[in-house]
Amino acid sequence: MSTTTLLVRQDQLATTRLHTANDDAPLADGQVRVRVDQFALTANNITYAAMGEMLQYWQFYPSGEAGWGIVPVWGFGTVVQSQCADVAVGERLYGYWPMADQAVLSPHRITPAGFADGAPHRASLHAVYNQYLRAAADPFYRTDNEDVQALLRPLFVTSWLIDDFLDDQQFFGARRMLLSSASSKTAYGTAFQLAQRDGIEVIGLTSPGNVAFCESLGCYDRVVTYEALEAEIDGATPSVYIDFAGSVGLRQRIHAHFSGLAYSCAVGASHVQDLGGAGQLPGPRPVMFFAPAQVKKRNADWGAQGLGQRLVGAWNHFSTTVQAPPAPWLTVQHHAGPEATRALFTRMLAGSGDARAGHIATLQAA
Repeated sequence: MSTTTLLVRQDQLATTRLHTANDDAPLADGQVRVRVDQFALTANNITYAAMGEMLQYWQFYPSGEAGWGIVPVWGFGTVVQSQCADVAVGERLYGYWPMADQAVLSPHRITPAGFADGAPHRASLHAVYNQYLRAAADPFYRTDNEDVQALLRPLFVTSWLIDDFLDDQQFFGARRMLLSSASSKTAYGTAFQLAQRDGIEVIGLTSPGNVAFCESLGCYDRVVTYEALEAEIDGATPSVYIDFAGSVGLRQRIHAHFSGLAYSCAVGASHVQDLGGAGQLPGPRPVMFFAPAQVKKRNADWGAQGLGQRLVGAWNHFSTTVQAPPAPWLTVQHHAGPEATRALFTRMLAGSGDARAGHIATLQAA
């Protein structure tokens, strides 16, 4: 038996290679082998790679090769071998996988809903990323929209948590929200939630080519191009900047123009070199949003069941909207095989592609 994995150079993300290793060792007692059937590849995964060292994303699936990493992805897998009495062959799982065609997990804390991976190297990593959910017991799961779940579920959860965090902080006294990279899926999800709140103005910032698309989403009060933001938006009004782009230059312009900036929230991080020097910017220091921290807070506030109920309700509303006829917002594209997945990662890193497209990949042979 062999495993094929896409490896990424940690200090030069555009450098990738496919690695196939023979693995004839039997599973240890308590382990399961999962075929990684399909996963989403989005700008979110590029952020995982860009922030891999800072936020420990490289540590979930160590490559074993110095300087090379495995980018984690969200999607679905099927148990194909099991030495764990409580996890059956054939079970469908949703979770956080390596960009590979299979993965070996060590289930512990097993419940009817799922389990955590008990591999020793993951013990200190955040629990949100260590959970594997049984599709048969997952309230989010529907057999007819696995693609949408893989693509949007983790992004929407982040979006929902951003909106919830801002509401919990009373929007830092501001009523205007500025969202960069407004055409991105996580920005859209955030705008979708913010638009449901009374008295909040949601402004999308984007490139000229994406203005019409962003306006068609129906959740931005205004859409403004990056080039025109100083001319079209009053800088004195108290505002919150939610940065999905990670652009150094844009962040500098936002902080310079918006004298009323109440909070600066960094979500995307395609350009991470500026974060360390953020103290040199006018106004509030940019703060990286870490979704698991808000999950931990809300678990304490509401309990896991209370948080889950809120998320499922919001997800059902959102996922129905993005697929609504006659013009669904999302168009799913499939990419099968190692080379196709590698080429897709390269394109995603370059930031090219249709804003309406959602990419589902698998390293399983076409």
